[in-house]
Amino acid sequence: MKWGALSVHFFTAAGAFAGLLALERAIAGAYPAMFGWLALALLIDGIDGTLARRLDIRRVVPHVDGDMLDAVVDYLTYVIVPLAAVWNSGMMSGLASMILLPLAASASALYFADRRMKTNDSWFRGFPGLWNVIALYLFVFPMPGWIVACVCVLGIIAMFVPIAFVHPVRVRQFRFLTILVTVLWGVSAVWLVYRQFGDAALARFVMLAAVVYFILLPLARDSIWARDDGY
Repeated sequence: MKWGALSVHFFTAAGAFAGLLALERAIAGAYPAMFGWLALALLIDGIDGTLARRLDIRRVVPHVDGDMLDAVVDYLTYVIVPLAAVWNSGMMSGLASMILLPLAASASALYFADRRMKTNDSWFRGFPGLWNVIALYLFVFPMPGWIVACVCVLGIIAMFVPIAFVHPVRVRQFRFLTILVTVLWGVSAVWLVYRQFGDAALARFVMLAAVVYFILLPLARDSIWARDDGY
């Protein structure tokens, strides 16, 4: 059982391997390949928690902090790599990139260290630092540099506002619909990356509809129909 539990930690750590390869592709300007490696890291992140709980990994290997390991890998793949891609792509001016992207990295580090980042009902408190998702939208939907800068500012601010953001896997409210939207979003994102962000009208529509759903979902959570506000 101990070796089985340790193998889960090795599996989680493999996300850092994928993250480093994604960073190399980001620096090289090969952004579709970068998102491919980030997708692999995201897949690992989506599986390892289930394996860890099934093997009771906290009891079997108590000397390895799985939460810390997961946070380190997530910070690399969710924050550092996509911010490096946005910077390297030149979609913002040099001055804006020099100010906003390091600020986003620092703010995300503070957010990841906040013990209150999850609510009682397993939602995120504030925007959960998904800069990989923001970067994907910026590549799929090119826009002027000043709008990109505004998006970065909003992302930084949103991490510290008292608004809940859904966890697409652990959510209890609206679970079926949220998972369905997440799957459709994932398929569309993979297709657009495969097409190197080329013309794919249906996939683009799904991505726009999904972001509207996830932005509006907290309003439904905190409505009169919500069972638990989580705070």
